[in-house]
Formats: sequence, C-alpha cells, structure tokens
Amino acid sequence: MITKERMSFISGYVDSLFPNAKCELFYNQDYELAIAVMLSAQTTDKAVNAVTEGLFKEYDSLEKLANADIKDIERHIKKLGLYKNKAKNIQGIAKTLLNDFDGKLPSDKDALQTLPGIGNKSAGVIRIEIFKIPDLPVDTHIIRITNRLGIASKKDEPIDIERKLKKLIPESSWIKTHHQLIHFGRYFCTAKSPKCDGCALREICKFKNISS
Repeated sequence: MITKERMSFISGYVDSLFPNAKCELFYNQDYELAIAVMLSAQTTDKAVNAVTEGLFKEYDSLEKLANADIKDIERHIKKLGLYKNKAKNIQGIAKTLLNDFDGKLPSDKDALQTLPGIGNKSAGVIRIEIFKIPDLPVDTHIIRITNRLGIASKKDEPIDIERKLKKLIPESSWIKTHHQLIHFGRYFCTAKSPKCDGCALREICKFKNISS
C-alpha cells in the first residue's frame, strides 16, 4: 500500500503541472452539466462540448428537452457513441428533474443516481462542480494513473480506488486532486505514448518498468 507521504509527493507534482485544473465540460445551467457528464461516458469532453452547444441552444429548458422529439435529440448527439441510449437518458434526466425534483438538480448523491445514466462517478463529478461538495470520483484516467503508480491494482473497481485515494488525500484537497489527476492522465500520462521523459514520477511508475 502506498504511503500518505508518497501520495503527497504525487499530488504535489501534478499540482505543479496543472495548478488551475478544472472541469472542461461546457454548460450554463446546472442540469446541462448533469447531461454533459452523462454524455461523456466512453467519449471525450471535447466531443461532448461539440454536440451540446447545438443541443442546448435549441432546447434551452428542461421542459423543451422533456417534450422534444427523441429523433431530433439523437440527431444532435449522433457523433457520440451509444447516442440512441444517451438520447433517452437526456430526455429521462429532464423528465425526472421536472417530476421528482421541481426542476432543480439535487445535491444528494443517492438522489443524483436516480437520474438516467448517472452513476456513482457521474454523481461525484456533479457534486464537485455544481455544489462544491468534496468528493473524488474516479474515471478512466485516474484508473490508469493509480495502476501505474501502484496506488491501486488491476483488480480494483473504481469505487475501490476512490476509497483508497480518499484515505491518502486530505478531504480539503479531494476536488483539486480529482481535477489535477484527470488532467495529468489526459495531457501527460496518456494511455498511449505518455510523456515519461523528465517525469518526476518515473522511478515509481510501473509503466516505465514495463516499457523500458
């Protein structure tokens, strides 16, 4: 098990690389962020931003989304994977918010997970971004980084990795570290051709050992 001292070193390094890391999904209304987070499953934030611009411009309220022609929602997001199911989730989110939450995004994690397509990770992202509630949701980038650095093992589920990170990192730093680890995985410690040369974590990285 990695020590808190080593985790502090890792956190300090990613902080030096990405001191101002933040969510890169575009949104104006709270519910738009929930939809964008749902859409980001198995695709990039850049791809999501490209389709939500037109979607949210045409359907600028929950009521319009709830009553939209599902085929037209599909048309807007067709470039994304699983777009048919995601279109149903978009409309489902709108209807659930209107029917169960008076049109307001809930802050409770269990309540958020009643929205179609919103699981533990997505609920955590929403709580961080909209409500500034400390959480440390784990995405594919964080899974890759924690495996390479020995924080987690390949058998660990995302919720296992989340628990491990929360034990190693002070709660006051959860939000910042969440964003910084994602940026580190997205732009530095990438799945293919990571920038290993000059990386301060090279000596503790399993990927380096495998690829050397």
